[in-house]
Amino acid sequence: MKIKFSEEEWKKKLNPEEYSVLRKKGTEAPFSGKYNDFFDNGIYSCKGCGQKLFNSKNKFNSNCGWPSFDKSLKGSINYIEDYSYGMNRIEIVCSRCGGHHGHVFNDGPTDSGKRYCVNSISVDFRSNNSK
Repeated sequence: MKIKFSEEEWKKKLNPEEYSVLRKKGTEAPFSGKYNDFFDNGIYSCKGCGQKLFNSKNKFNSNCGWPSFDKSLKGSINYIEDYSYGMNRIEIVCSRCGGHHGHVFNDGPTDSGKRYCVNSISVDFRSNNSK
């Protein structure tokens, strides 16, 4: 089910940095996110709405400065052509709330050939060991 909030509701729900990334398509500084060098087992969910997006078994160290995954959970991500900053990229957004998470590239090292480059600030992590 789609989730819609007004911009005022988003501003109350998210801190300014989260709002900048999730709602205004910002990007956190490379190598600054808490999940960049984090490899615990669990699930990454959208910080905006809680939808599960990525399984940690699909995370890999890409050395690009942001958490990277070789695939998303089925139906969790929508793909949008992005021509900003003079580039041609594919933006990845939450299929439930439309929150911006980053971009997907066709340069991944695994069989999928994909590298989902994700802003740490746009996701929450829940360990498989959590109750």
